Amino acid sequence: DSRFRARIEQPPTTASHFTSSLSKMGLKSDPSEGPVRTFVKGFLTGFIEAIICYPTEFVKTQLQLQSKSNPEYTGILDCGRKTVAKNGFMGLYSGAAPLIIGSSGKQAARWTGYQTVANQFKDDKGNLSIPARMFSGACGGVTEAVFAVTPIETLKTRVTDDMRRGTGNYKGSLDAFMKIIKNEGPGGLYRGVVPTIAKQSTNQAVRFPTQFYVMQLMCGDNKERMASPIFNGLAGAAAGAVSVLVTMPQDTIKTRMQGEEAKKLYKSTMDCAMQIMKNEGPAFFFSGTWPRMIRVSLDVGITFCVFPLLSKYI
Repeated sequence: DSRFRARIEQPPTTASHFTSSLSKMGLKSDPSEGPVRTFVKGFLTGFIEAIICYPTEFVKTQLQLQSKSNPEYTGILDCGRKTVAKNGFMGLYSGAAPLIIGSSGKQAARWTGYQTVANQFKDDKGNLSIPARMFSGACGGVTEAVFAVTPIETLKTRVTDDMRRGTGNYKGSLDAFMKIIKNEGPGGLYRGVVPTIAKQSTNQAVRFPTQFYVMQLMCGDNKERMASPIFNGLAGAAAGAVSVLVTMPQDTIKTRMQGEEAKKLYKSTMDCAMQIMKNEGPAFFFSGTWPRMIRVSLDVGITFCVFPLLSKYI
């Protein structure tokens, strides 16, 4: 009896300490979601999503950068066709490297920020109210805007604009990064940070509760459907489409603020908005809506499909 009692009272082994630590950090596939596990899943989700969706982001950016009075492209298909004819299929992936890397960091920052804040609002049953989902989503949006989206979007936009204008300032994303840092300092990568924070926080404040509502409509109390990556993805795509309509003006201002000539053309975010309103009219704030809606619906649909799917393996 004494030997049995001694075995029970033995302190945990190093292995059990390690397993316990992983569980607390969230690296084990158990119900406790921790920041490290969330970060890893978000990073992989962003990588997969960016590779699939980048061509639509490229087209959207080209349409937003062109002049309304002398447009180069008549629409989505015309832009895609002319780009492929001039630069080959890989032309649609111009400036993709920073966005693919950044998308991985963006998703990691978004999900980590969202889950960290959401965990503070969950009740004893793990439920979240709609205001709590919105606030947690907004916090996730601010996190991704500051740590990933703004510098990556600036690089992507400057490389894309340089190619569109044919100025040949940059050989690629890395060259653009080095030259911007050298000539403008780190602040050069944070042009348009205000509209980016506004856009990303609004995006996530809309997407998380909308995805939840659409899931409720599609699945009701069917737990098997609620756990399905397909249904989660479809609800995510719907949430993405809604968020596009709410945030197109911010996105257009952000893109203009990050263009090659932005420093010469605009004094501030508000000045950029006023110039667009005066020179191109309110409708221009929604330029590129369709390609962005396609991209964002794919983006958010893939995100809500892949992220829970990865939970089975990470």
